[in-house]
Amino acid sequence: MESFTNSNSTWPNLRGSIATNVIVLSLMRFGLGLMPGMTAEAAWTLTSLVYDTVTFIMFHWILGVPFALNQGEFEDLTLWEQMDKGEPFTPAKKYLTMIPIILFLLGTHYSHYNVLTFTINLVALIVVLIPKFPVMYKVRIFGINEKSNTD
Repeated sequence: MESFTNSNSTWPNLRGSIATNVIVLSLMRFGLGLMPGMTAEAAWTLTSLVYDTVTFIMFHWILGVPFALNQGEFEDLTLWEQMDKGEPFTPAKKYLTMIPIILFLLGTHYSHYNVLTFTINLVALIVVLIPKFPVMYKVRIFGINEKSNTD
């Protein structure tokens, strides 16, 4: 386990992070719903896709920390792997796992289970959920996003 408390990965455990997440999602959905010609089906699907894409990049793609206070201790870990010192199934990780599932259910329900939107939502859900599994800790599929050791 890491000896240094990483302030980059502690924010999901702070009070208000769940409410902030819900408010941002609500505003995104409301904003998409106000666009001319945007149906409820498309708005929910786009909300899910945008949220899944942003959180995938933020939690599972970017390695390291945005500041250099830790002497490279976390440079080969994603934010998800840094959270809660790598412990699986913490409350923060549970709610961050539930949100894409809830968005998937809302997107498929409001699209009246249309095969195309269901497939789009399902693929996005699978892509964002697989890296959250504990078995995927420090695993880089096909070497993608792997830090290369140059020394």
